[in-house]
Amino acid sequence: MKKIIIKRLLLMILVIFGVSLIVFLLSHVIPGDPARMMAGQRASQDTLMNIRKQLGLDKPLVVQYFIYMKGLLSGNLGTSIRTQQPVISDLAVYFPATLELVLYAFLIALIVGIPLGILTSIKQNTVFDYLGRIFCIGGVSIPAFWGGIILILIFYSKLNLLPSSGRLSLGVTFNANITGLITVDSLLKGNMEVFKDSLRHLILPAIVLSYAQLATITRQVRSSMIEVLNEEYIKTARANGIKEKSLIVFYALRNALVPTITVVGLSLGGLLGGAVVTETVFNWPGMGKYVVDSISFLDFPSIMGFTIIIVIGYVLINLAVDIIYMILNPQIRG
Repeated sequence: MKKIIIKRLLLMILVIFGVSLIVFLLSHVIPGDPARMMAGQRASQDTLMNIRKQLGLDKPLVVQYFIYMKGLLSGNLGTSIRTQQPVISDLAVYFPATLELVLYAFLIALIVGIPLGILTSIKQNTVFDYLGRIFCIGGVSIPAFWGGIILILIFYSKLNLLPSSGRLSLGVTFNANITGLITVDSLLKGNMEVFKDSLRHLILPAIVLSYAQLATITRQVRSSMIEVLNEEYIKTARANGIKEKSLIVFYALRNALVPTITVVGLSLGGLLGGAVVTETVFNWPGMGKYVVDSISFLDFPSIMGFTIIIVIGYVLINLAVDIIYMILNPQIRG
């Protein structure tokens, strides 16, 4: 097991290196001049040259990349061209908002996806199963930005039930200085007004962000449950008079959820990446919105820093999934 974990860690380093190289090259291929963005359209050539020199953009791409990687190894993600602040400091400010949104979306995906997958497998080829499958097809085919706009039109513009943007309503102020998660910190401080307000702001973006992963989890659970329910030992247990509820909970579900762990882990990683579109649609002040603003400003260090953080989070989640899977399935350890 230790050898497998070491191999995964080495692979993780290679993945981070490879992704950083690809994103670095792509970000520098984008048409435009960051120095011109900073200085303005009327800036002189001398001013532009000084800014390029200050940013290190006058050096060859290879040299720029190695300088960046040298800083990365020491925990330095560079300085944002747009905000003139260390990228790591900017991301630390925006990370709690993204984390809060991702966690609530993940909870929705699990709480709805697993039971829905179980029910559709039990009621296979019924109207409920067909409706569940249509629901899942929508989850993997409807773009997040389109789904977000539709929900805003219905629940904000038409019904005026839920807010359309931000983490809190205008006029509501709160300093989330404990965990950075407003819902958690407001509960810890006993401020129910802020908790309710922040929860209302979370509903729409969390639903939109969770939909695709919810559909994936549902389909995986349904498929695994159908496979397990057709096993001989399940048929034997049913023939011996074991109640259907006990059969599903204590026999089928336990075995069906093992292969689902991988999908759940990948879903959590997918939520991190998917937050970019959702945060932009709902004007959610997280890392996704931050990187979109950085792209429009050609802010290379911020784009790179965001990508590195997401990749590290994704590979760590995959490593955790592999470890859990090895614990639950001893055959893999062998």
